[in-house]
Amino acid sequence: MTQPLLQVRDLVVEFPTRRGTLTAVNKVSFDIAPGEVLGVVGESGAGKSLTGTAVINLLEPPGRIGGGEVILQGRRIDNLPQEEMRKIRGKQIGMVFQDPLTSLNPLYTIGEQLTETIQTHVRMSDADARKRAIELLTEVGIPAPGSRIDAYPHQFSGGMRQRVVIALALAVNPVLVIADEPTTALDVSVQAQIIRLLKKTCAEHGAAVMLITHDMGVIAETADRVAVMYAGRIAEIGPVREVIKNPRHPYTVGLMASIPSLAHEAARLQQIDGSMPRLTAIPQGCAFHPRCPRVFDRCRAERPELLDTGKTRAACWLYAEEAVT
Repeated sequence: MTQPLLQVRDLVVEFPTRRGTLTAVNKVSFDIAPGEVLGVVGESGAGKSLTGTAVINLLEPPGRIGGGEVILQGRRIDNLPQEEMRKIRGKQIGMVFQDPLTSLNPLYTIGEQLTETIQTHVRMSDADARKRAIELLTEVGIPAPGSRIDAYPHQFSGGMRQRVVIALALAVNPVLVIADEPTTALDVSVQAQIIRLLKKTCAEHGAAVMLITHDMGVIAETADRVAVMYAGRIAEIGPVREVIKNPRHPYTVGLMASIPSLAHEAARLQQIDGSMPRLTAIPQGCAFHPRCPRVFDRCRAERPELLDTGKTRAACWLYAEEAVT
């Protein structure tokens, strides 16, 4: 069996406050295999981005990793000093952030930023680094890369800036790319292009991808497996086709039902009643139970762990009941 590229075990992200410690990510565990695309999906506030940020230890203070392990290629990295983590970021793990404009330094040309990234991790002359930067811009579809390399970020459109950010993430051939809502700030017509480009270029570089998004449509087209998050925990995880066609957790069922169908007309869209709980008000038991149409007494009292449901695993007591009966 192939060794996982990334192993996340019981990851906890917490925020100390005057009123106590708030847990934003609560014992999240998953693996990513070499070359695999794992989608991480859920509503705003589910803990998706914090999970990705914790993997590369870029949490903004006072946020911190409060427990668990992050293991990359057999090496634990969550407890490394910042100097050691800087050697891993960029070289072994690339990051694509939500907003390409804030990801790029407006005072430096695209070429300067690419060559600096390359030379930080690889010994290379200025001429060779520039040549490599032009190759990367060509790969991600920047027209006339030989001249555009000397342009500044504001001289590119949003879609082109995101292409540059993808080039930066892949500059020194990382083994893992974490893409955090990479199409959120882009026009709808550009989103599909960027997602296809991200998947294509990562596959060509042999990189696995952790794709964080709120869009199940993006997950359906891109991911091999999907982890559905709710209130800082994984609600369901499994092969993307199985989760989409046969969702098992009531939250996943609600997410899928809220997607408009092209095959059938509807007077109004379906929605999940209520909203994601605040960190200060996560209910006892299953965090989804106040919004769940299938709730029963055990859901209100005990928090479920991930249970086998066949081809997927879901954190839902419905499947413990099935196992008993």
